Amino acid sequence: MLLQPWSIALLSLTLVCPTSAKIDRKSIVRQFNPKLNSSHPYSPIQVGNGNFAFGTDITGLQTFIPHNTLSSWGWHNSSLPTTVNQTSPADFTGLEWWTHDRLVPYAQPNPAQKEISPWMIANPHRINLARIGLWWGGRNVSEEMLQQRSQTLDLWEGSISSFFLLNGNRVEITTVVSPDSDTVAVEIKSQMVWKGELGVFFDFPYASGKNKFDAPYVGVWNVTGNHSTVLRERENGAEIRHTLDATSYITDITWESEGAKMERLNNKTHRYVLKPAQAGNWLSFTATFAPELAKNVDNFDAIKAKTAKWWTEYWETGAFISLPPANSSAKELQRRIVLSQYLLAVNGAGKDPAQESGLVNNGWYGKFHMEMVFWHLAHWTLWNKWTLYDRSIGVYDRFLSTSFERAQKQGYQGARFGKMSDPTGRSAPGEINSLLIWQQPHPMYFAEMEWRKYPTEKTLKKWDHILTGAADFMVSYAWFNESTKVYDLGPPMYPVSENTNPNQTINPTFELAYWRFGLNVAEQWQLRQNKSVPSNWRFVKENLAPFPVENEVYVTYEGVKDMWTTPTLAEDHPGLLGIYGWLPPDSRMNLTTFKKTIEKVYQSWNFTYSYGWDFPLLAMTAARLGDAERAVHWLLDPNNQFDEIGMPIGGTRVPTPYFPASAGLLLAVGMMAGGWDGLEGPVFPKTWGIEVEGFSKAM
Repeated sequence: MLLQPWSIALLSLTLVCPTSAKIDRKSIVRQFNPKLNSSHPYSPIQVGNGNFAFGTDITGLQTFIPHNTLSSWGWHNSSLPTTVNQTSPADFTGLEWWTHDRLVPYAQPNPAQKEISPWMIANPHRINLARIGLWWGGRNVSEEMLQQRSQTLDLWEGSISSFFLLNGNRVEITTVVSPDSDTVAVEIKSQMVWKGELGVFFDFPYASGKNKFDAPYVGVWNVTGNHSTVLRERENGAEIRHTLDATSYITDITWESEGAKMERLNNKTHRYVLKPAQAGNWLSFTATFAPELAKNVDNFDAIKAKTAKWWTEYWETGAFISLPPANSSAKELQRRIVLSQYLLAVNGAGKDPAQESGLVNNGWYGKFHMEMVFWHLAHWTLWNKWTLYDRSIGVYDRFLSTSFERAQKQGYQGARFGKMSDPTGRSAPGEINSLLIWQQPHPMYFAEMEWRKYPTEKTLKKWDHILTGAADFMVSYAWFNESTKVYDLGPPMYPVSENTNPNQTINPTFELAYWRFGLNVAEQWQLRQNKSVPSNWRFVKENLAPFPVENEVYVTYEGVKDMWTTPTLAEDHPGLLGIYGWLPPDSRMNLTTFKKTIEKVYQSWNFTYSYGWDFPLLAMTAARLGDAERAVHWLLDPNNQFDEIGMPIGGTRVPTPYFPASAGLLLAVGMMAGGWDGLEGPVFPKTWGIEVEGFSKAM
């Protein structure tokens, strides 16, 4: 049997045989329960369900630090401009750029539209629903006054336990979030309750909407006249309607303390206080956030039990990996894996793809990026967490109509997926936003992974119209170069790295490989349904430009000048390495050239400015090349930091947390644990004794 060059490389991998013994998942997970004795200034311990998250300080609430309460549905639009011809999103025109001898309209900020252009970028923006904290009976209390502070997040059951003493009085607080509603449930045990010295406040901010990175805290607290709140009391409960311009929602608060009352602190604020009656040493309440009044909200005990059941099932199903605790590198990697699994279930498993900061704070106004959907969702497929993947993968079907409209306006066929998006499918204007293309083949990747797991007629029908629309655009976008007799990608465009001149960027290495991959999947999809393959799909795929090579190594794009010595070109995302690691081997890739390329990247790249998914990308590439030691090195690189709570620290250019680092870590580990086509996993350093369960293969 003849071996392909990439098959020979696989034989050099260090293999560790999986054991059939069942992993004690519970003890491993709980080993990494975060424990604090003071509030974290920007990385809150959270409870949440993927669509809703509540960040806490050391009290288990938001008493001293205004961490955020964010949801999938909580969005706000600022008032529209009143300038003539700039009073509606329909008035936005963008700009026209020369693109292969014709003017193409792009959603670029228009200098002549100084009002509506920035409005389109910043709106809608995600809002902080409320701040909930301890009320000290009218006294001023600081965190430093609390003694014996301790807080533990039980990862296995999804609950936060907080404890402290104040003037000798014990206070114990348990905080959970319901798995099936936007409800935070809290139980407070303390003699201070019946003494009338301890209650709970609820405070409502106005929307920010002016800062691209609204972090670490979201909302404006000193413009109380810009919004309104109305309290309606009932027996053992209250409803507070918060109205911010056209946005309105209800906080439904229910308590189990006879005689407790909710009242507004004063007419100049939007702060309300739940004051318990002097009749017991405990207070439990639930706060449910929804656009309209919730129905049949469970009490604290029921929600706590339901939450524990959901999280236990989360940990017990799907894949798992056990790394040797005696090895310090393995233990740190295990910590990152476990905490990332928790944080992504809280922040990256909603009805929409996650924004880069999840539900911790607002990056990019809280909007999500279509090119990053791969990094947010692909790991669920390898870890066999399909129910969480299913929550948001429907975004491609939902956004298909706006994607067809976008392509048609530009004179292309098919559906062009946008970039920085809100839940309606509108992509915010921006130079990079309108010129990026690597999001286009993502549906092909997801469809193929689903087919491998669920090779059914239902899967074929689910993706058929999406892949057809995506492929039609890809073929229409590729431009036939009469001089070279090949199809070019760009210009103008931005590649993965987003650090090149768009008017000079043509035939970027990664995008060429991803274009061929995507068109190949679309072709196979047609054949599986006994449909004919459009001739132009196949022709464009087979006649795309070759990979650009200079001095025996691949480069970011064709004709790039001084790539390895220009600081801005040899930093940020090393996307060209994605052709062997992220993607299965491309038929046109030369393995010798690629190996020289990766060594050139190792020697010349400024990894100080790398962040997020860069290091998982490097790890996947190293693993596929057979270097398991280096793959682990990249996952633990000093520039790739995760804090004590497990939050991935952003780089110099993005806010913390930056969750593509977490999802990318799980994707790389999933690939190393489950293997890929042509190689059985796991693939880890030979001195590591590991156990794996339940992983799917990568392509």
